[in-house]
Amino acid sequence: MTECIFCKIVEGTVPSKKVYENDTVLAFHDIQPAAPVHVLIIPKKHIPTMNEVGESDAALIAELFAAARHIARELGIAEAGYRLVNNVNKDGGQVVYHLHVHLIGGRKLGALVSGDVS
Repeated sequence: MTECIFCKIVEGTVPSKKVYENDTVLAFHDIQPAAPVHVLIIPKKHIPTMNEVGESDAALIAELFAAARHIARELGIAEAGYRLVNNVNKDGGQVVYHLHVHLIGGRKLGALVSGDVS
């Protein structure tokens, strides 16, 4: 996936400010943070969106969430609280088409959606 910016970060050809890495997951600070703590957690395997996650990816998805818990503790926001967000496709707000979870915290977070969503 030579056009994917996150694949290039995994390869090391594009720099990032890493906060966590193991054999299957990489996490780094978002370059446009929405809060004092804003980390992107990605699988090293290229998966475009959550819609393409297969049954064989179950352990990988669990690893993303385990990484989120670890990072939240390491960055000192686990007890106060944080948000995990996965945007899917255009209407969901996805910009980079490589599965990723935003870990956002470091301050009190407001509502995700304003108005009636019923």
